[in-house]
Amino acid sequence: MPMRRAVFLDRDGTLNEDTGYPADFRQVHIYPAAFEAVRALRGAGFAAVVVTHQSGVARGYIAPAALEELHRLFAAEFARRGAPLDGIYSCLHAGEGPEPGCECAKPRPGLALQAARELGLDLHGSYMIGDKPTDVLFGRAIGAASILLLTGYGRRSAAALAGGGVEPAHTAPDILAAASWILERERSDGHGQV
Repeated sequence: MPMRRAVFLDRDGTLNEDTGYPADFRQVHIYPAAFEAVRALRGAGFAAVVVTHQSGVARGYIAPAALEELHRLFAAEFARRGAPLDGIYSCLHAGEGPEPGCECAKPRPGLALQAARELGLDLHGSYMIGDKPTDVLFGRAIGAASILLLTGYGRRSAAALAGGGVEPAHTAPDILAAASWILERERSDGHGQV
């Protein structure tokens, strides 16, 4: 049986407003379109996997147990809306770049490799959606098509990527537009159900 492909999703600025370092689920404001987007992607057969850098743990802004509870409630809200997530994978290290010994900070591929092992995913032919340059580069690192969102830090990121000569596979105004682009691309490529 062929392995399932995935759509990897950044959390802050992609699925929800980027409010800094939320320590409680009540501080998390999920974009309403995120539920519809995940429903559509899962309906097409993709795994929906969140990959997120949560340096607030290393910085002391949120305890690991509190982040675990936040993510439990986050996943429960998606499930309640008929858009279950297949997994949430987090890098808890500090800093914007990978620390020595850290393989999980985007753009390094550690989170995707872990998800692929645990969920039986085929990374090639998968997608990555996010609002930061590290998200686009993470997608490239795992052989996935990267989509830059213009929500969150997206507009700033578009300029930074262009300045560095890096072009995402697609740029979308929001998560729902990104999901629509993926599904249209799949139809035109003749994939149908994935």
